[in-house]
Amino acid sequence: MRDPDGNWYGFSSRARVIVYNKAHGEARQTSPTYESLADPKNKGKICTRSGSHPYNLSLIGCADRAQRRSEDRGMGEGVVANMARTPRGGDTDQIKGVAAGECAIALSNTYYYVRLLRSTKPEESEIGAKTGVVWPDQASYGTHVNISGAGVLKNAPHRENAIKFLEYLASDAAQALLRQRQQRVAGGARARWRRIPSSNRSARSRPIRCRSPRWARTRPRRRSSLDRAGWK
Repeated sequence: MRDPDGNWYGFSSRARVIVYNKAHGEARQTSPTYESLADPKNKGKICTRSGSHPYNLSLIGCADRAQRRSEDRGMGEGVVANMARTPRGGDTDQIKGVAAGECAIALSNTYYYVRLLRSTKPEESEIGAKTGVVWPDQASYGTHVNISGAGVLKNAPHRENAIKFLEYLASDAAQALLRQRQQRVAGGARARWRRIPSSNRSARSRPIRCRSPRWARTRPRRRSSLDRAGWK
């Protein structure tokens, strides 16, 4: 994973998936797409963190772009209308809300779910066992993927050391640490998403093509749009 112009390189990734309560059995029927989170049929069912967080800003921005929606016609208002509670906490809190029955579905990055699923703490592994994951938009543009990447500033005082550090992050040893300690998918081309349990195991993580500079320019407008919708 890298910027086409070589400005940055990706070292790990995590998909933004939909978590559901297995007892309700609503994985496929409720939200097979991101857009269905704004469908009135999901009223009172959604838990989510703040709309101003980069995870949600990037998802909504790219999803709206894929569907050719403007900021003022985005899906923010629909999601807000379907919230089971006021946005609060991080992704782990949303998964806990689903497991507790406070909501039926939630947005989360994959590594938060995997951490709970593989936790040695019984109370956390139980939450993972009660919940499942569905990969949205498998019939269209694929599931949204966030990338952790890095680059070297033009005026970096220790350029050679910075490059060595980036080379280390790309090494097999560092990639193994990211997988084991952070529960993230390695940045290599052979990243295996299928190791993450899901209700649609043939999932693909084909990313929506949102170039970083363009997304950065539209981010303030996107945040204002979600604020107006009430997703704060």
